[in-house]
Amino acid sequence: MLKPSGKVPSAQYVLQKVQPALLGLMDGSVSTLAPIFAAAGLTHQSNKAFFIGIAASIGAGISMGLAEALSDDGKVTGRGTPLSRGLITGSTTIVGGMLHTLPFLIKDLNTALHAAYCVVAVELILIAIIRYKFMHSPLLSTIYQVIIGGGIVFVLGVWLGKLGVSI
Repeated sequence: MLKPSGKVPSAQYVLQKVQPALLGLMDGSVSTLAPIFAAAGLTHQSNKAFFIGIAASIGAGISMGLAEALSDDGKVTGRGTPLSRGLITGSTTIVGGMLHTLPFLIKDLNTALHAAYCVVAVELILIAIIRYKFMHSPLLSTIYQVIIGGGIVFVLGVWLGKLGVSI
């Protein structure tokens, strides 16, 4: 079982760097699942799922970066500069979405899907570990929360892909 390291990062560092990065990583990892897996189910083509994943990741990154940057100027809350938070959140949102998009560069859809499933599992566990390490959330409950949230979106994407094919 992991234990938080003895060195505790400052609350300011967590608030200004870790929290925006975690927000982006979680949003990118979860919000892009449904479009990518629905596209894979609808088209049965890896390359189309890949490009939809790229579009979803970049679109979500821009949206999240702007939302975070425009949420406050940081003067009252101490959350740091809007530009810094926006860049951190936006870039980690893109990374979170792209990680499970990359397997769709594999031409064989079945292989790409299995690789993407593995990447999603690693992403969700990584998010749980980051929450545990920096936010001191209980590890097992964090894993369950992240996996349940990601699982709901994943199942929705797969279901919509199958539904679309049957119509």
